[in-house]
Amino acid sequence: MDLQKTKIQMGLRNIIGRRLGLGLVRRRKPFSTATCDGDGNGNAKSINLYSAINQALHIALETDNRAFVFGEDVSFGGVFRCTTGLADRFGKARVFNTPLCEQGIVGFGIGLAAMIVNEAAKFRYRSGNQFNCGGLTIRAPYGAVGHGGHYHSQSPEAFFCHVPGIKVVIPRSPRQAKGLLLSCIRDPNPVVFFEPKWLYRLAVEEVPEHDYMLPLSEAEVIRQGSDITLVGWGAQLSVMEQACNEAEKDGISCELIDLKTLLPWDKETVEASVRKTGRVLISHEAPVTGGFGAEISASIVERCFLRLEAPVARVCGLDTPFPLVFEPFYMPTKNKILDAIKATVNY
Repeated sequence: MDLQKTKIQMGLRNIIGRRLGLGLVRRRKPFSTATCDGDGNGNAKSINLYSAINQALHIALETDNRAFVFGEDVSFGGVFRCTTGLADRFGKARVFNTPLCEQGIVGFGIGLAAMIVNEAAKFRYRSGNQFNCGGLTIRAPYGAVGHGGHYHSQSPEAFFCHVPGIKVVIPRSPRQAKGLLLSCIRDPNPVVFFEPKWLYRLAVEEVPEHDYMLPLSEAEVIRQGSDITLVGWGAQLSVMEQACNEAEKDGISCELIDLKTLLPWDKETVEASVRKTGRVLISHEAPVTGGFGAEISASIVERCFLRLEAPVARVCGLDTPFPLVFEPFYMPTKNKILDAIKATVNY
């Protein structure tokens, strides 16, 4: 997995004092595990996804003085401006730039360790649950953006989903991004938080201004249906919803599920839906071979084999490096998903 072309920024809690021999950091009262869906008391404001990320980072730094943000260009806002204003408000001791060296950034976040897969994911296991990474959250943009080409449009989530010990989370909207990011930062496990570049400014919705968290590893049924189950995450959800609307015109009722957390993922919610509809379609931007859709497909066949009315369908990216001028041919578009819905329902 090559993160050389991404801008990685990390929220770090608690670990620096322990790992660098600077003395133990006194632990405060743990954060509440209560969650909020954003419909509670408090003001809401219509903002886009990158602004929601920025709000979450402000809250994380404000509510925990052990939290830090560091990475490439973060002190002046980063390439996508997600960290704008953090350095001015919280100071350069807590929000600071690093050299162009992703291995070094992650290593510093873990505490002189080297890599996400070899060290961060194994801290808890190899210590017999005596210590962990202290709330390490690695933010990274992912996915198509219309002009990213080979390097800046990749979807590498499946690489990390193969690694026990870390969590992988991908939001679909500004409200989800803020609540999920705060949950990730406050989780004791290392988390890779992928942010869909396409939605940074395109996605706009009402987002509560107060501090709230959304539960990890809980999928959400965002559209009820009876004929086929569609499973996706991140920016692909909006494309899948468009396909669901078109299918409805032909009398096909689609149930749409946002997985949100890919590792560990909510098998029970997906299984319950497939047992109801008898059919399932999975869609993601990453190449089809070895994509996380294959894991979902295998699990559903194991758990729901006798209830399936058709083979599991996958509408994904192609098995090729992400093209530039041929991006429209590569992407799992609304029409591709609609054709697969009809083929599966009429199998």
